[in-house]
Amino acid sequence: MALRDFGLLVLVCLVWASNNIVSKFAVSELASPPLFYAAVRFAVVALATFPWLFPAPRPRWRLIAVALLMGGGNFALLFIGLKTSTPSAAAVVGQLGVPITTLLSVLMLGERVRWRRALGIALTLGGALLVIWNPRGLTISTGLLFVVGSAFTGSLGAVMMKQMEGVKPLQFQAWVGLASFVPLAALSALLEPGQVQAGMRAGWPFLAAALYSGLVVSVGAHTAYYFLIQRYEANLISPLTLMTPLATIGMGVALLHDPFGPRMAIGTTVALAGVLIIALRRNQVAPLLLAIRNRAQ
Repeated sequence: MALRDFGLLVLVCLVWASNNIVSKFAVSELASPPLFYAAVRFAVVALATFPWLFPAPRPRWRLIAVALLMGGGNFALLFIGLKTSTPSAAAVVGQLGVPITTLLSVLMLGERVRWRRALGIALTLGGALLVIWNPRGLTISTGLLFVVGSAFTGSLGAVMMKQMEGVKPLQFQAWVGLASFVPLAALSALLEPGQVQAGMRAGWPFLAAALYSGLVVSVGAHTAYYFLIQRYEANLISPLTLMTPLATIGMGVALLHDPFGPRMAIGTTVALAGVLIIALRRNQVAPLLLAIRNRAQ
């Protein structure tokens, strides 16, 4: 890989990693309603990519379903989870999306899983469980349950998208923004009374977070990632994106003082080793899934 392109990939991974920190700040420190924050974020994406909305790929129902799963469902659940979980823990637990996608690809795409990828699945699951375990027994916070739900919706969307053809990155982002904004705005109005006032109280930091997450993270970094995927083998690019959860943990510890003890270190190492094994094996959806998981994380 050319040094310039490697530098671009590092920058993309750092931007993705920062999204967890920015989102945690928005929904926790600014007390922004998570569904409302997600709705504003996707409104930004929809406006920025509107020129690429048409002509819409077919079948349109699948496009809308995939956009909802990988957009609104994925991010809304993540933002809800970040209200009570740390970015570091969310970054590790969110990697469960990779083995989930592998298993869904077996069921929906007819892929075969041999012993190496089975080992990767087991390691990822074991590492994530170690992160949520405490000396008093196996527990999981409500926030991390929402992160697991986010991982599942992103995984299902990635597998369904593999069954579509001819969808360009900016075109897909346009449909993600539009298809996600409408239901999220409606759910926020129903479940988060006073959400507009809360956003206005948060002021310019809320708007800055939404603009950064929508424009820089989703539109900018994701488009750059697809540029790199087109130039290089996916099996080269995908493992390198593991810089994202590592950078997320580093930023979480340095900026938000996330706890990071021996158990977290071992669990992270085991989980990412499992993801690496899966990513190194040729399969149909891992490159796309890693992009979605990292963009969300």
